[in-house]
Amino acid sequence: MTKKIDLDELLEKLKEIHPEISPITAEDVVVANWVRLKCRYGCKAYGKHLGCPPYSPTPEETRKVLEEYTVGIVARFEAEPDPGISAEHIHHHLWDSINAVHETVFQLERCAFLAGYYKAFGFNALPCTFCATCIPEEKETIDSFEARNCRHKEKVRPSMEACGIDVFGTLERAGYELSVLDSYSKGVALFGLVLLD
Repeated sequence: MTKKIDLDELLEKLKEIHPEISPITAEDVVVANWVRLKCRYGCKAYGKHLGCPPYSPTPEETRKVLEEYTVGIVARFEAEPDPGISAEHIHHHLWDSINAVHETVFQLERCAFLAGYYKAFGFNALPCTFCATCIPEEKETIDSFEARNCRHKEKVRPSMEACGIDVFGTLERAGYELSVLDSYSKGVALFGLVLLD
């Protein structure tokens, strides 16, 4: 097994993958039950992706997992919307940017794991974009056993909001100044989270 490197050294290695990272304590990750209501009743992708509800960890499970960590990192990304796709279809409007978040979060997690942080685990932003359509979209119904057939199981991670993480509350605790957007034309920032230890 690889000997665990110092956290400061790890942060430098992670910045080589993505420079816009900030440390965060696990205690500063805010989990709230209401968050998944926004997925269930506000998101057109609900039930269509294996990294989203109802397939993702519940807020209760997320709280228990966070108790097993002390530190993580938040990664910030500038999204580049596709002007050819209406912002009304937000996931497709931001598809390439969301995909970049998911790929980078996986690489950050992998780097930490290989540096001896074997508990490293990432959380993404928004639904998975590794496939044009996910298994739940292709079948009328699936059970949790069928989720094992995910085509990118090694890289798929749940989104923060899918697990009940209050992204705004968490980012405010991490020192980010945020505001609600009334238009995607004003620029969009996306965030990922990687728990370390």
